[in-house]
Amino acid sequence: MSSPLRLGIAGLGTVGIGVVKIIQRHADLLAMRSGRAVTITAVSARDRMKNRDADLSSYRWEDDPMAVATAPDVDVFIELIGGDAGIARDSIETALRSGKDVVTANKALLALHGQPLAELAEGLGRVIRFEAAVAGGIPVIKSMTESLAGNRITRVMGVMNGTCNYILTRMESAGLPYEAVFEEARQLGYLEADPTLDVGGIDAGHKLAILSSIAFGTQVSFDAVEIEGIERVSIDDIHRARDMGYRIKLLGVAQMTPRGLEQRMAPCLVPADSPLGQLVGGTNMVVIEGDSVGQIVLRGAGAGEGPTASAVMSDIVEIARGVRLPVFGQPANGLVAAQPARTAVPAAYYMRLELQDKPGALAKVATVLGDAGISIDRMRQYGQHSPASVPVLVVTHKTMPEAIDYAIEALPRTGVLVSDPVELRIEEV
Repeated sequence: MSSPLRLGIAGLGTVGIGVVKIIQRHADLLAMRSGRAVTITAVSARDRMKNRDADLSSYRWEDDPMAVATAPDVDVFIELIGGDAGIARDSIETALRSGKDVVTANKALLALHGQPLAELAEGLGRVIRFEAAVAGGIPVIKSMTESLAGNRITRVMGVMNGTCNYILTRMESAGLPYEAVFEEARQLGYLEADPTLDVGGIDAGHKLAILSSIAFGTQVSFDAVEIEGIERVSIDDIHRARDMGYRIKLLGVAQMTPRGLEQRMAPCLVPADSPLGQLVGGTNMVVIEGDSVGQIVLRGAGAGEGPTASAVMSDIVEIARGVRLPVFGQPANGLVAAQPARTAVPAAYYMRLELQDKPGALAKVATVLGDAGISIDRMRQYGQHSPASVPVLVVTHKTMPEAIDYAIEALPRTGVLVSDPVELRIEEV
């Protein structure tokens, strides 16, 4: 058997400790599957005295992660610090320049700086692996870079933030408003320290940008992702969508078009009986469509100690076996800068309008939609919310996004709305 693969772990939070536990629990199994022992040499974290529910006494402690990144007795640097710059980026670059391979779960860093990091790693003959950065325990990176390497990917989509999916499904099952479930999620520890990373769609947008790069051979470009969070989704929207056979999901979609690369992360409606529609709680799902394989669906835990640490270990074992792939599936110097394209694929739309309860209100709405070239598939009027207003639901036939934009801008000028209109795309899955 070959010499051991020696790891240095920077960051001993939930995921880092999960990695330690797997190595301690499955040392013999890992050695058999890797062809060599996998050992931990050094660890680093901010607080040495914190109780981490794991025995770290046999590992050298370094207060500075840079000491781990440069240590001569470390072969693979495991970056689990987090953050899109600062010590996380500096330590990865230092580890690469010190002749080490890198495994990370840092989606923000890769989404914002993935191209220069890939160029640096490949120029030095090193690898960066990051299965844990997207969708937790779901093996989506390896599926795309290895199992589906013979396919031209046509579309990637999915639910990639478990916190948002928890909030939306909890709103439906408990009949609670967004604000109440948001606070519940905060109390349960589901939200990031900055909750807008979750509910604002930013975390999921990072993941979509990474998947787009792999799928379409483009330089990762988070700035080109159209992002909208779930903050404006109301319990009324949840109920109305269910009445019509849909559920609301924060859905990421990426596809290459003749105009350029479309990347959008936004709440939309999906059929309730579809795999995405049936996804509940904190589970993630990624749907990949290839020209040879058709559509495949990957579903599993998107976060948590065990699933995310499992993904980190899959990268470590890959390196131990001697598998060496370009960071984003093909050489970084061959990745093109994609032309970003605003979404222009026609779709049906859900619209919720709160109208004044007076004659002619619906006619004015219909006139605006007609002027925009929007054809109505279904319209439903509900009982009064108040003595002066009536909620009206419209589902359109397929139409262009710019037509919806025109209508949403024009509708308030009719003078018959009592609140801003809400529109959500209905995605075909």
